[in-house]
Amino acid sequence: MLAIIKITRQVIWSKRVKILYANKKTERQCTSLKEASKLFGGDKKLALSLLARINAFEQADVINDIRVIKIFRFHNLSGKYKGYFAVDVRNIRDNWRIILQPLDENERPFVPCHIDEIAMKVRVVEIREVSSHYE
Repeated sequence: MLAIIKITRQVIWSKRVKILYANKKTERQCTSLKEASKLFGGDKKLALSLLARINAFEQADVINDIRVIKIFRFHNLSGKYKGYFAVDVRNIRDNWRIILQPLDENERPFVPCHIDEIAMKVRVVEIREVSSHYE
Protein backbone atom coordinates (compact mmCIF):
# COMPACT_ATOMS: atom_id res chain seq x y z
CA MET A 1 0.00 0.00 0.00
CA LEU A 2 1.37 3.34 -1.06
CA ALA A 3 0.71 6.24 1.30
CA ILE A 4 0.42 9.68 -0.18
CA ILE A 5 1.69 12.36 2.08
CA LYS A 6 0.58 15.88 1.38
CA ILE A 7 3.26 18.37 2.25
CA THR A 8 2.19 21.94 2.74
CA ARG A 9 4.35 24.94 3.24
CA GLN A 10 3.14 27.35 5.83
CA VAL A 11 4.31 30.87 5.22
CA ILE A 12 4.07 33.12 8.20
CA TRP A 13 3.92 36.77 7.25
CA SER A 14 4.91 39.02 10.05
CA LYS A 15 2.80 42.06 10.58
CA ARG A 16 4.56 45.32 10.00
CA VAL A 17 4.06 48.63 11.73
CA LYS A 18 1.00 50.39 10.36
CA ILE A 19 1.40 54.11 9.88
CA LEU A 20 -1.52 56.48 10.22
CA TYR A 21 -1.20 60.18 9.55
CA ALA A 22 -2.86 62.99 11.49
CA ASN A 23 -3.87 64.67 8.22
CA LYS A 24 -3.40 64.51 4.44
CA LYS A 25 -0.73 67.22 4.44
CA THR A 26 1.48 65.23 6.80
CA GLU A 27 0.89 62.09 4.76
CA ARG A 28 1.95 63.83 1.55
CA GLN A 29 5.07 65.24 3.23
CA CYS A 30 6.05 61.76 4.44
CA THR A 31 5.33 59.88 1.22
CA SER A 32 6.21 62.26 -1.61
CA LEU A 33 9.75 63.38 -2.37
CA LYS A 34 8.39 66.54 -3.96
CA GLU A 35 6.30 67.46 -0.90
CA ALA A 36 9.11 66.56 1.50
CA SER A 37 11.52 68.75 -0.48
CA LYS A 38 9.08 71.65 -0.24
CA LEU A 39 8.80 71.15 3.52
CA PHE A 40 12.58 71.39 3.88
CA GLY A 41 12.99 74.39 1.57
CA GLY A 42 14.39 72.32 -1.27
CA ASP A 43 16.86 70.32 0.83
CA LYS A 44 16.86 66.94 -0.97
CA LYS A 45 19.08 65.27 1.66
CA LEU A 46 16.56 65.98 4.40
CA ALA A 47 13.69 64.93 2.12
CA LEU A 48 15.36 61.60 1.31
CA SER A 49 16.17 61.04 4.96
CA LEU A 50 12.51 61.60 5.90
CA LEU A 51 11.35 59.07 3.32
CA ALA A 52 14.00 56.62 4.56
CA ARG A 53 12.76 57.02 8.15
CA ILE A 54 9.18 56.35 7.03
CA ASN A 55 10.41 53.27 5.14
CA ALA A 56 12.15 52.06 8.30
CA PHE A 57 8.85 52.36 10.18
CA GLU A 58 7.08 50.41 7.44
CA GLN A 59 9.69 47.63 7.61
CA ALA A 60 9.64 47.34 11.42
CA ASP A 61 7.65 44.59 13.09
CA VAL A 62 7.07 46.61 16.28
CA ILE A 63 7.97 50.11 17.41
CA ASN A 64 10.83 48.73 19.49
CA ASP A 65 12.64 47.94 16.22
CA ILE A 66 12.81 51.71 15.64
CA ARG A 67 13.49 52.56 19.25
CA VAL A 68 16.73 50.58 19.36
CA ILE A 69 18.30 52.31 16.33
CA LYS A 70 20.46 54.88 18.04
CA ILE A 71 20.83 57.23 15.05
CA PHE A 72 17.04 57.71 15.00
CA ARG A 73 17.22 59.14 18.55
CA PHE A 74 13.77 57.94 19.56
CA HIS A 75 12.78 60.06 22.56
CA ASN A 76 9.71 61.04 24.52
CA LEU A 77 8.22 64.51 24.47
CA SER A 78 6.61 66.57 27.21
CA GLY A 79 4.30 69.51 27.63
CA LYS A 80 1.60 69.69 24.98
CA TYR A 81 3.17 66.60 23.37
CA LYS A 82 2.99 64.37 26.47
CA GLY A 83 2.36 60.81 25.25
CA TYR A 84 4.11 61.54 21.95
CA PHE A 85 7.59 60.62 20.84
CA ALA A 86 10.00 61.98 18.28
CA VAL A 87 12.57 60.62 15.87
CA ASP A 88 15.19 62.82 14.22
CA VAL A 89 14.65 63.22 10.49
CA ARG A 90 18.39 63.07 9.84
CA ASN A 91 20.34 64.06 12.94
CA ILE A 92 20.05 66.34 15.94
CA ARG A 93 21.88 69.21 14.24
CA ASP A 94 19.17 69.56 11.57
CA ASN A 95 16.50 70.30 14.21
CA TRP A 96 13.81 68.41 12.26
CA ARG A 97 11.82 65.66 13.89
CA ILE A 98 8.97 63.26 13.19
CA ILE A 99 6.41 63.47 15.98
CA LEU A 100 4.49 60.23 16.50
CA GLN A 101 2.13 58.56 18.91
CA PRO A 102 1.99 54.82 19.57
CA LEU A 103 -1.52 53.39 19.24
CA ASP A 104 -3.06 50.14 20.39
CA GLU A 105 -4.56 47.55 18.01
CA ASN A 106 -7.83 49.53 18.03
CA GLU A 107 -5.89 52.63 16.91
CA ARG A 108 -6.34 54.42 20.22
CA PRO A 109 -3.57 56.08 22.27
CA PHE A 110 -2.14 54.27 25.27
CA VAL A 111 -3.10 56.07 28.49
CA PRO A 112 -0.79 56.24 30.29
CA CYS A 113 1.89 55.65 27.68
CA HIS A 114 4.84 53.81 29.23
CA ILE A 115 6.97 53.05 26.18
CA ASP A 116 9.18 50.55 28.03
CA GLU A 117 6.10 48.41 28.71
CA ILE A 118 4.47 48.62 25.28
CA ALA A 119 7.32 48.91 22.78
CA MET A 120 7.40 45.19 21.98
CA LYS A 121 3.71 45.10 21.05
CA VAL A 122 3.02 48.44 19.33
CA ARG A 123 2.27 47.84 15.65
CA VAL A 124 0.37 51.06 14.93
CA VAL A 125 1.69 54.62 15.08
CA GLU A 126 0.19 57.91 14.10
CA ILE A 127 2.53 60.49 12.69
CA ARG A 128 1.26 63.83 13.92
CA GLU A 129 3.69 66.08 12.09
CA VAL A 130 7.17 66.67 10.81
CA SER A 131 8.45 69.90 12.30
CA SER A 132 11.44 71.89 13.38
CA HIS A 133 12.27 71.80 17.10
CA TYR A 134 12.07 75.57 17.34
CA GLU A 135 8.88 76.36 15.43
